[in-house]
Amino acid sequence: MNTTEISPREYLRRMRSSAVYNVAVRSPLDLCPVLSRRLGNRVLLKREDQQPVFSFKLRGAYNMMARLDASALEQGVVAASAGNHAQGVALAAQHLGAHAVIVVPRTAPEIKQEAIRRLGAELVLHGDSYDEAYAHARQLERERGLTFVHPYDHPDVIAGQGTVGLEIDEQHSGRIDAVFVPVGGGGLVAGVALALKQLRPDVKIVGVEPEDSDALHRSLAADERITLERVGLFADGVAVRTPGEETFRIARDWVDAVEVVSNDAICAAVKEIFEDRRAVLEPAGALAYAGLRSYAERLGLREHTLIAIASGANLNFDRLRTIAERAQIGEQHEAVLAVTIPERPGAFRQLCGALGDRSVTEFNYRMGNADEAAVFVGIQVRDSAERAALIDQLSEGGYASLDLTDDEIAKTHVRHMVGGRCAAATNERVFHFDFPERTGALAEFLDRLHGAWNISLFHYRNHGAERGRVLCGIQVPPETNAAFNDFLAEVGYGFTEQTDSQVLRLFLGR
Repeated sequence: MNTTEISPREYLRRMRSSAVYNVAVRSPLDLCPVLSRRLGNRVLLKREDQQPVFSFKLRGAYNMMARLDASALEQGVVAASAGNHAQGVALAAQHLGAHAVIVVPRTAPEIKQEAIRRLGAELVLHGDSYDEAYAHARQLERERGLTFVHPYDHPDVIAGQGTVGLEIDEQHSGRIDAVFVPVGGGGLVAGVALALKQLRPDVKIVGVEPEDSDALHRSLAADERITLERVGLFADGVAVRTPGEETFRIARDWVDAVEVVSNDAICAAVKEIFEDRRAVLEPAGALAYAGLRSYAERLGLREHTLIAIASGANLNFDRLRTIAERAQIGEQHEAVLAVTIPERPGAFRQLCGALGDRSVTEFNYRMGNADEAAVFVGIQVRDSAERAALIDQLSEGGYASLDLTDDEIAKTHVRHMVGGRCAAATNERVFHFDFPERTGALAEFLDRLHGAWNISLFHYRNHGAERGRVLCGIQVPPETNAAFNDFLAEVGYGFTEQTDSQVLRLFLGR
């Protein structure tokens, strides 16, 4: 994409002349008193979750489509998305009288598919991932003469998203110290940075990414676009493997920093925003506030004015279970530990005494061997300092403990499987797979599994995402390791090997 001729001033002109308000609203900029008191700063949320499609995405989609000539609109547009961008394109097409084709993976939840149909777009199901849907959309673009509406990497899309920055400038007349923007492909952060930095040069623009989808953070550090081998699925609205070409060019010059946060911190952000605004955001929608909180606490900020963009609220209801489960950890109010106790009567009671008057939030145990047992325990704490003090206290009391608070495998799988030891599981290798959430995914996996390999462990739990997280143990005779590695490369599902995980050895080992 050769767009270097578009100057910052030209971008600002396009934002100011945008017709996005034919479909979008000027979203509120809400003061958050609860969050402000909690952080000791003036915290405001830019409420893009209150747009007609519950996301900022319709701004960029409409701005690009409104600038197409009549013949292109008459021919129609195509987009690839299973979420907010799809609904933005569909609504824009409905308003402009254009035909829209939206390609989504077959794994897209029915609620999202129905939202696209309701807006009058032609829905095409293709593939199990966004990459497959994207490739098919580009094929339809060529075959049917459609115009492809990119979710982020197009100047008119960037300019449309930049109107969020113009509104922030208009809505807050006082000093703004920093604005926090969620980052996927980078269209929103590029547009907001171009708008605000030209109008208020002193304001800091901070992008925010999940630690398992931090493509822009790594790209800026390397001073070149980095493509991640895999991206996390929890904050699916920002699960992008590489930043856009134009968005990266802009971010390199106009974005001051990128804050990287954990999925637990995102869950805590969803909860805290609900407590203040009674709004339930999707994980990507709460990402910017998670970054604001992390940034303010890390730098010890006080009495600053900090703004986070609440970018969307298209949440699958089933995901609330996971968010609620992980929020306390994200707030650093729960410690998750593996504690080794002697296998004898009264040992449980003695451990409870060693924990003092702290509240136990979870306790999982099953007899392992005759001498000692590993207990999976959750304990309520005030902060990370108390968690460290607790571990020291247990050590002084003679209890060996392993801190699992930041161990994704422990929190997603092992806590539900304590006691699953099996002496017969020889030659066992353990993997964490990402299965597409569709009928037949497991059957396809099993059909490809060689007869010499036996499944010895399996744990799956639905998290309301488009990909299911599966922990799977497979008995692989040593002489077949090479063939098994070939199977892994060909099966088509993302995976990481966890055979040597310490928490698996404690609770699920032979």
